[in-house]
This record gives sequence, structure tokens and C-alpha cells, in this order.
Amino acid sequence: MHELSIIIDLIELCEENAKKNKAEQVDEIIIKIGKLSGVEAHYLQSAFEFYHVTSDICKNAKLTINIQPVIVFCNDCNQNSELKDNNFKCQKCGSRNLKVIDGEDMYLMQIIMH
Repeated sequence: MHELSIIIDLIELCEENAKKNKAEQVDEIIIKIGKLSGVEAHYLQSAFEFYHVTSDICKNAKLTINIQPVIVFCNDCNQNSELKDNNFKCQKCGSRNLKVIDGEDMYLMQIIMH
């Protein structure tokens, strides 16, 4: 389960940021996970519940996971659209000449601390 190693790195990053900002606690960690990122949100949440209690700064933090759909750009009709059901076809014109522009990555969006 690579989600645990992701959480370990995420907690370390949050601890570093909290210390730099002289915060005593991290209250919430907000992340965005793309559907094509290879990260399973429910496994990530389980890993977080298991691991975050080991951190003095993050032990009371809440993890908020926002799932990012796959957004593609069609090179034929020059339109962006959201892919549904892993059907790699433009929703507007039916072309398969697409470029993925969002939904492949995981991002730390915000750390709420005090």
C-alpha cells in the first residue's frame, strides 16, 4: 500500500510548514487527488487515520480529500471536457485526439493551522 508512504511524506510536509509558521497544531489538511493519479482515496484515508496520531502537530488534524475528475483538451475541436467512465473520447465531437490537462496528479491544496 503506497498510500501509507504518501501519508508519511504528507505529515512531514505539514509538520515542516507548521514549524516554519510557528503554528502549534494542524487542524485540517486539504488535498486534491486526480482520478488517474493511481492513489486510492479510501486507502489514503485509512493510512491517514492510522498514522497521523503519531504526530504531535497533526494528531488532531482532519484530512479532506477532493477528487479531481479527468479533464481533457480535444485537439480537434479545441474544447475542454470531463471524461466519464474512462471513455477516452471527446464529449463534444467524439474525437480520440485528446490531451489530459487535469486529473493525473495529487496536490496538497491547503494546510489549516493555528
